[in-house]
Amino acid sequence: MADDKAIVVSEVTKSYGDVVALRGVNLEIAYGQCVALLGPNGAGKTVTTEILEGYRKRDGGDVVVLGTDPNHGDRRWKSRLGIVLQDARDLADLTVRESVKHFSSYYPNGRSSDDVIAAVGLVEKADAKAGQLSGGQRRRLDVALGIVGRPDVLFLDEPTTGLDPRSRLAMWDVIRGLVRDGTTLLLTTQYLEEADELADTIAVVDNGTIIAKGTANELKAQVGGERVEVVLVDGEQIDRAGALLEPLSVGQIELDHRTRKIVCPSRGGSKKVIAAAQILDDHEIEVEDIALRRPSLDDVFLKLTGHRAEEIPSEDGDSA
Repeated sequence: MADDKAIVVSEVTKSYGDVVALRGVNLEIAYGQCVALLGPNGAGKTVTTEILEGYRKRDGGDVVVLGTDPNHGDRRWKSRLGIVLQDARDLADLTVRESVKHFSSYYPNGRSSDDVIAAVGLVEKADAKAGQLSGGQRRRLDVALGIVGRPDVLFLDEPTTGLDPRSRLAMWDVIRGLVRDGTTLLLTTQYLEEADELADTIAVVDNGTIIAKGTANELKAQVGGERVEVVLVDGEQIDRAGALLEPLSVGQIELDHRTRKIVCPSRGGSKKVIAAAQILDDHEIEVEDIALRRPSLDDVFLKLTGHRAEEIPSEDGDSA
């Protein structure tokens, strides 16, 4: 394993009877990097992380995490990992402070409970019982318990599922802080925006295998660049409008007579929108809507898989 790689995964497979969960997963994660496994329920994200954690045995392939095969990880190796499961509801009768102290005692060099509680933004709830916390607060406690041992690698499985938008943004801030501090982080998520916001590299998972890897911008580039989209008031003018906008295009203009929409591949950002609006106005072609569109990760997933990221594929796979 290269010295800069915290995790190396090669051709990993896993089946449950006739159900194939993983079909040859390959992945490398450098120290200090945040990587997101992006995909819908059933894609293979959770079973992949469970194999990396040493919780689940693989059928085939090779895995090295922190220089060790997880199948043979000893207690010292395990103390270098942090794990935040999708859902944890134990310790309900302990306070936040008691829970963090309790988990800290498991590790040879556990962090101060006060430091960890402050890091996840739970100072005001330090003496509240875990069972009394809101969903977002409980998720922060889960992260606190995952980082209290000063992990070299932290696994975050769907850290913001079920959270309201405000709690999700707060959790993102916590995750960014961990990455700034040098934690190597593997994040599983169904949320395209989350992967875009947090990850250095995104691995798109579908039907038990990683079908694409790269930065958000690299993946978006696979579906083309930006485009100016125009919806006309009068569909009878669409051919004329398309011809007028041709000089602004860097590719084939698309005309949809049914929706009265013109899609013009472009470069130059908002300047091209302004130019398109001016050309059409000069020729007295009335516009209902005009906007600059850039490809989203949802566009990437749809192009790569044929379905959107939130859709559960019909093929066999694991439940997460």
